[in-house]
Amino acid sequence: MKNPEQNDLWVSWDEYHRAIELLALKVHESGLQFDHILCLARGGLRIGDVFSRLFKLPLSVLSVSSYRGSAGQEQGQIQIGGSIASVEKSLSGRVLLVDDLVDSGVTFREVQPWLRRHHPEITEMKSAVIWVKSVSVVVPDFYLQYLEGSPWIHQPFEIYDTLSIQELATQK
Repeated sequence: MKNPEQNDLWVSWDEYHRAIELLALKVHESGLQFDHILCLARGGLRIGDVFSRLFKLPLSVLSVSSYRGSAGQEQGQIQIGGSIASVEKSLSGRVLLVDDLVDSGVTFREVQPWLRRHHPEITEMKSAVIWVKSVSVVVPDFYLQYLEGSPWIHQPFEIYDTLSIQELATQK
């Protein structure tokens, strides 16, 4: 849950899109080559989409959830989807795992061994996120911003966490 004593980080759509681009540049400048982009849904969907387009690589999606509550700010036990959505026959070779952020690090700590167990054809796996918090138990291979403590990051799409379809209909 959000610590009210921490300074929140507010991110606009423009800042969010630019952060994805800057992260992609970091990955590109590393010289590493990948065969697949695997995003963790939901937070990594937009990043995965942009990376897939920029790097001209197939996009695969693994649904993972650890946040609950009406506004999605209560962290609970991690749930990993039973399969990966992809047009590729198998997830193999060099995989870049992307998500929006590493908060506690539990998701990455749990997902990476799960992927290796279920997809032994993966020969190399690297990870990339926009934000990594200092409280995380893991540090991704690529990240754009290191945040001290555990500030809540208000991403622009979070408005949909509390907006209902009925409210949207009345805004026409």
